[in-house]
Amino acid sequence: MNAPAMQPEEEDLLRANDEADERKRSKTMSRKEMARDLRRRRLLGQVDPEEQALLTELQGSRPKSRADCINSPRPCVFVSCKYNLYLDVNPETGSIKLNFPDKEIWELEYTCALDVAEKGGITLEEVGEIMNLTRERIRQVETRGLEKVRTATEAEPKRPR
Repeated sequence: MNAPAMQPEEEDLLRANDEADERKRSKTMSRKEMARDLRRRRLLGQVDPEEQALLTELQGSRPKSRADCINSPRPCVFVSCKYNLYLDVNPETGSIKLNFPDKEIWELEYTCALDVAEKGGITLEEVGEIMNLTRERIRQVETRGLEKVRTATEAEPKRPR
């Protein structure tokens, strides 16, 4: 069966409705865009009150020093803490990197870098196992970190004795 021919006005009306439907579709945002949008809204003071209440509650319950979290249950529930080993959050982009994509957080022996530091001197092999990196990569990171400390120390003005 053939559909009856439409008048040009009807075709324009249908096309306008189709375009309006396309504009109403939801937009998928990347984490980077979401983080950028949140920073922009914070600067403009346009943060949603419910979102602000949640952020305030999180900041209030999050440990602020090692003394606050030393006796906390493990695995550590504050995965966005900069010392948590389970994931890394880039503060500039908001992107998240899972350090252990094949494990759940409760499967990790250590979840906090501060716990590892308190353990004392350990081998590159042990650090690599804890951080899911090779011994060679740990050696490279260690060398780079020591070089940064050395450079910063040399740049400091000498204090008179």
